[in-house]
Amino acid sequence: MTPVHPRLKLWLDFSDALAVAAETGWRRAHSVLRTRRRASYRARRPGTDSPMWNVCAKLLRDHLRAYGAKARLARYLGIPKQRLNDFLTGHSRLPDAELTLRLLHWLGERAEGRDPSL
Repeated sequence: MTPVHPRLKLWLDFSDALAVAAETGWRRAHSVLRTRRRASYRARRPGTDSPMWNVCAKLLRDHLRAYGAKARLARYLGIPKQRLNDFLTGHSRLPDAELTLRLLHWLGERAEGRDPSL
């Protein structure tokens, strides 16, 4: 190892400490930003946070009491009947925007006496 002037050694030690502090700060900031981003894209779940969907699901359930109505609606939407049942019971998921719009269209048509799923 080559000899270093005492004043230069102090500055070298100081720069090493700054480099360690900068790396530690970067790791913490990266961890916080990554966690925040993941939390902001969390999927919405049915429940008290989705009151409008709860009303829509109740209206749908009222129209789907007839035998075979759920199966026809699921075919109309292009989804499995089990997924439609998951949407209506509110256990695990909410439909995406396109499906929600199609469900609202179906409800509107049913209210006017027409059934687009036939």
